[in-house]
Amino acid sequence: MQRDNGKAKPVRQLILKYQLENWMHKYETIIHWSNEDNAFVAEVPELPGCMAHGNTQEAALANVKEAVALWIETAQEFGDPIPEPKGRRLQFA
Repeated sequence: MQRDNGKAKPVRQLILKYQLENWMHKYETIIHWSNEDNAFVAEVPELPGCMAHGNTQEAALANVKEAVALWIETAQEFGDPIPEPKGRRLQFA
């Protein structure tokens, strides 16, 4: 355990902090217009179910960054694996 301001911090919290700071901006994000939702949708294919929407592409991207952080925090909380960003474009069919 490491100490921060005199308080013990579990290693898991340090790992989560590292993953949030270093990984969240490295996941591939796909932004598209959805006629059904009448909004831009930003999806992160490497994190199943991680997506957000917005009235503009910029808003969708800002919202999905928050969704990525929440996805990682939730996975960490439940002990689920967090995929490392591939750092390359995913394959298209």
